[in-house]
Amino acid sequence: MKLKYTLLALSTFASLTATLSASEDAAMLFDSKCAVCHVKIKPADMHKLVAPPVMGVMRHVKMKYSNKEDAVNFITEYVLNPQRDKAVCMAQKIKRFGLMPSQKGNVSKAELEIIASWMYDTFPTKGFKGKMHKEGQSCNTKMMSKGMKCQAGKCQSAK
Repeated sequence: MKLKYTLLALSTFASLTATLSASEDAAMLFDSKCAVCHVKIKPADMHKLVAPPVMGVMRHVKMKYSNKEDAVNFITEYVLNPQRDKAVCMAQKIKRFGLMPSQKGNVSKAELEIIASWMYDTFPTKGFKGKMHKEGQSCNTKMMSKGMKCQAGKCQSAK
């Protein structure tokens, strides 16, 4: 009986270690493949940004794709084949930063699936509020077209 509990404890520990390791690997992949352009936190000087921060990107991805599998599929496809009509960010972000260049040859589809899954689970962090289209603001057509829904005259995330 002791052996059974010991084996159970060891397998649980191994599983947790593998999960933590996978998360660390995903974060390292993000850092090496994505963070060159997409910073994790808002910098003090916004003029130095070369792409939107990942917090905002993932906020918009989740507004359009509330299902993790759909979001991961979108990110994987978009990063390899970006198209203006498939972009989820606001038009002014594309105007400022341009359309994301294809990352074919820089990151594999398998790596993207790992990164996208981790991004979905990690961003945006609790309490993050985007600069535009904040929940609780009065509704307007522009906000509604960006995935927000109107509830009692106030914009709410469409989650």
